[in-house]
Formats: sequence, structure tokens, C-alpha cells
Amino acid sequence: MTRAGIGYDVHRLVEGRKLVLGGVEIPHSLGLEGHSDADVLSHAIADALLGSIGGGDIGHHFPNTDEKIRGISSLEILHRVVAVLAEAKARPVNVDATVIAEAPMIAPHLAAIRTKLAIALEMNEADVSIKATTNERLGSIGRGEGIAAMAIATVEQDRP
Repeated sequence: MTRAGIGYDVHRLVEGRKLVLGGVEIPHSLGLEGHSDADVLSHAIADALLGSIGGGDIGHHFPNTDEKIRGISSLEILHRVVAVLAEAKARPVNVDATVIAEAPMIAPHLAAIRTKLAIALEMNEADVSIKATTNERLGSIGRGEGIAAMAIATVEQDRP
């Protein structure tokens, strides 16, 4: 059976943090604030995958109150989400995601991001699509206060 899920995440940009998107550290004067590495792209993908199997959301599986996972790599989160899917007899077959940011330019990093995500998701790179856009200087993202990402994931799941 084929199932799909959607995901969205947004984090504030702050000083003193690294900017990580799709597991790739991107040079920038600001980084994303969060309990983990705050990788909005990986978080949106994780939520899409979990949603596809009715498995709750990233906050349920990785609560920001759990000090044992403070600073966890979001690639590790994706790896664990793939394990949750496997327990439900499901596997990801396609991911399509978009990063929304005014700065920095994401396009030069898309190939590296796609490679890292495909490895973490145990997928072929051809089945992982990552894009980037701006918010045309509108709203908090447009003012450079944060970065967001949205994703859709398709999984195949064995019927019970």
C-alpha cells in the first residue's frame, strides 16, 4: 500500500549556533535555535515520514524535554525515523522538500544535502528532491529572522 505524509518546520535564526540543513553545515553568521541541531529540513522530512504511517510527529518521538538527545544530529533523527517505519513494515520511496530562507543561498549546497539525506534515509539520491526558495522578503522569514522547510514523503507499507 502506498501512503503519503506532509511535514513543516520553522526555527529562529540566532547568534552562536551553526547553521545545519539536511545534515550539511552551511557557512552563515547565524544558526538555527533548537533542542537538537535545529535542522528544519530534516525535521520537516521526519514529520512527513512519520505522518505517512500515522506515527505521530517528531516532538512525540524526540521531545525537547529529553536532555539525553540535546544537540542530537537530525540525520540521526532521520535514521531513527526510518527504523520506526521499518517496525511498521514501511519504507520511504520518495521525498520532496523545500527550504524557505532569505539567506544564505542554499542552492550551492543542494547536491551535498541531497546526498546526506539519501544516506540517512537509506534511499537512492534519485528519490530525494530538495529545493530552495525565498519568502520574497515577506514576514519573519523574509526579514531573515528564521528558516522554514516543508516536505512530502511517500512510503510503501505492507498491509496488515
